[in-house]
Amino acid sequence: MKIESLIARMTVDAVMALYGQNIEAGQVQVQKTKKEFEGNLTVVVFPFLKMSHKGPEQTAEEIGQWLQDNVEAVSSFNVIKGFLNIVISDSVWLEMLSQINADADFGMKKATEESPLVMIEYSSPNTNKPLHLGHVRNNLLGGALANIMTANGFRVVKTNIVNDRGIHICKSMLAWLKWGNGATPESTGKKGDHLIGDYYVEFDKHFRAEVKSLLPADYDQLDEKAQEEAKSKAEKESPLMQEAHDMLVKWEAGDSEVRALWEKMNSWVYAGFDETYRRLGVSFDKIYYESQTYLEGKSKVMEGLEKGLFFRKEDGSVWADLTENGLDQKLLLRSDGTSVYMTQDIGTAKLRFQDFPIDRMIYVVGNEQNYHFQVLSILLDRLGFKWGKDLVHFSYGMVELPEGKMKSREGTVVDADDLMDEMIETARQTSAELGKLDGMSDEEVDEIMRIVGMGALKYFILKVDARKNMTFNPKESIDFNGNTGPFIQYTYARIRSIMRKADAEGLKCSEVPSMAAISEKETGLVQMLNSFPDVVSQAAVDYNPSVIANYCYDLAKEFNQFYHDFSIMHEPDLTLKSMRLVLASCVGKVLRNGMGLLGIEMPERM
Repeated sequence: MKIESLIARMTVDAVMALYGQNIEAGQVQVQKTKKEFEGNLTVVVFPFLKMSHKGPEQTAEEIGQWLQDNVEAVSSFNVIKGFLNIVISDSVWLEMLSQINADADFGMKKATEESPLVMIEYSSPNTNKPLHLGHVRNNLLGGALANIMTANGFRVVKTNIVNDRGIHICKSMLAWLKWGNGATPESTGKKGDHLIGDYYVEFDKHFRAEVKSLLPADYDQLDEKAQEEAKSKAEKESPLMQEAHDMLVKWEAGDSEVRALWEKMNSWVYAGFDETYRRLGVSFDKIYYESQTYLEGKSKVMEGLEKGLFFRKEDGSVWADLTENGLDQKLLLRSDGTSVYMTQDIGTAKLRFQDFPIDRMIYVVGNEQNYHFQVLSILLDRLGFKWGKDLVHFSYGMVELPEGKMKSREGTVVDADDLMDEMIETARQTSAELGKLDGMSDEEVDEIMRIVGMGALKYFILKVDARKNMTFNPKESIDFNGNTGPFIQYTYARIRSIMRKADAEGLKCSEVPSMAAISEKETGLVQMLNSFPDVVSQAAVDYNPSVIANYCYDLAKEFNQFYHDFSIMHEPDLTLKSMRLVLASCVGKVLRNGMGLLGIEMPERM
């Protein structure tokens, strides 16, 4: 039984014994004692004053004395107004440390065949451009959430939906046909996703020039509204855009030449994506492609149209009327019969629930799509999917970089590969300045810099509550002090160094000495370690990886303060030395497991 639960249960007994009143353990508030007061756990006694018919201090004194007299785990207590601060016996902390030490998977629950199945969708790239900084946050959040749900005993399926069709794809294809001169990743030496992204930019450059040429001669003299109308007219009349639309219609009609080009260019992109995913450390159990799901979506939309769930406008387009839900009308099929993202998501949802007995569906998508998922939930429910109402949109804020901090491929979008390269190089420069690379081989240095650079990137993004917008600062994230990944990694490397020295001296860290004296600093560390399972659980309940990130920082900070104040390897008392080695080992284990849930590797040396 957890010590908090024991104190709550025994407080119930105390209230019955002292005041003859029966209460539930859930009514007892037990919290960690504030640092400025003596004690480990604090019981709030104000709820019991009606039962005791006494003041808060006298009530706390009576309950505290009863607990000290009747509960072996309670060694002493003190009262501050209506707060009963309890000091837990050393033997309890030592036993707790022993249990943590014995459990290699401390804080983690294992799934069974009966465990609920959770599907998590993340990444969702388009095949017309490389992954960028926004995708980095998405992938890191999705990967961390999958790890956290797994650690809470859920069966998890990690899935990706690739937007591999549509007008944006046709723009890249058309630009490659017109201006590519047969370029390939091999002939250019570029990753395939970067190559195709260049042609998407190329299309936009020619399109903007074409629109400018179609504007009226007096465009600059027009008022703002007239300028908007003239520009919209020019964009619609653009021959280049019309060609792209014609290509999309041909693609949907199954034109063999268009499909062959599409397959070739997409294969280049997928090879590039795979390399980026590998570097980010994310993976998927099942990948869906919009090209394979949109027809399913169109079929469900037409089925809904026949049932009167949707309606058709004069131009032939199909819409959903959501006014009864307090929303507006939503386009589901364009007038030319082509589908939109909503259509694809309906089809993808149908296929996923056919493929897997999903109990919970979580979409990791930015907060600019809040409305989209609100509508999707309503439409799926309207179409008769029982899980429609319960889909979870894990909505996260945008991530930006400080102006001028990083190069950008298009001047606005930060490329994921460039970002990772920059992070590893920044780690190398920072470590060189601190002299932390001395005595290591080039291979060791390269691997450590990869781990530190990627750890800094991942931690800096994941320590922020996902719902908030954030600014990512590469230099700040590499700092070896403060709330950063490298600080936590350095703490872990320090612990591993201690363990290597202990091993060299023949000291074992397998058992906790039962008679060791344990200081307040050490009991605080044990108490923090013991809260790790609750932190892992809370992160899943709230869909919030930052809870784990900040816990790891607090634990690393607390250990470093302990390391500064207490000797481990130079402690002359062998019993104390042995206990502190186990304590350090457990801190290292929990840091490794906690950071592992965030997808962050921990170096043995730094």
